[in-house]
Amino acid sequence: MNDDVRNIVLGMLAAALSGALGWLARTYLWRRKLRRKQAFFGLPANSESLLVVNREAGGPELTVMRHDVFALLELSALIKDCGAHAQVVAHDTTQQGFGERTEFCVGGPASNRRMAAHLQSLLPGVRVNVDAEPGPDRGAFQIGSERYRLESGQGEYVILARLTAGSAARPVFLFCGQRAITNQAATRYLARNHERLARKHGRNTFVLLLKVVNSQAYGPDVVELVAEVTRVAQTPLPTPPAKKSSSRAS
Repeated sequence: MNDDVRNIVLGMLAAALSGALGWLARTYLWRRKLRRKQAFFGLPANSESLLVVNREAGGPELTVMRHDVFALLELSALIKDCGAHAQVVAHDTTQQGFGERTEFCVGGPASNRRMAAHLQSLLPGVRVNVDAEPGPDRGAFQIGSERYRLESGQGEYVILARLTAGSAARPVFLFCGQRAITNQAATRYLARNHERLARKHGRNTFVLLLKVVNSQAYGPDVVELVAEVTRVAQTPLPTPPAKKSSSRAS
């Protein structure tokens, strides 16, 4: 074997070795990224999860609003990327605790009983005005001492939360918005920022207040982080004073 042939063979071996090492490095990084994603969402391969949605008002069938359907599509893509499976269930047919399966609960407490139960038991520092009568506080959020009113189409708020009952329990993700389009905005925000959120919060509980800006022009795409409200959302609000009944002496 002359020097030219030897150099060619050595070059081919070096290229093959370099390619193999590069493939192994990319595979390792991809698997590590996947494991982190699975850990953050509580979705190991072939695990089961729940997508809890509200029913459209007045309908016995599971009819979901258009923007909530888009929210479910965003979440379904995340679940599929983790190699897990999803089951869509109506809010009033879900009768189980949390922690056994990862749960994604979509919709406000006015139309989603499961969301109302989660807020009451897990986030006692959050109160949502569910009055049906029109008024400036209709749909408003109260988080601690702060109130966030709905400005339809201009400024709308949504709570994005990851809640756990322990290190071994699967998380519950809440997407509690003032309108259906804000639920979609929150799921899209999670899909785009889950790596940053995982680096910051790990597997711990967090509660974020997001603001959807000018949805009538930009849809669910322009979202601002207003504040992280984890501590105040978990601190019970004071009980409002009972109304005094007045009686007229005869």
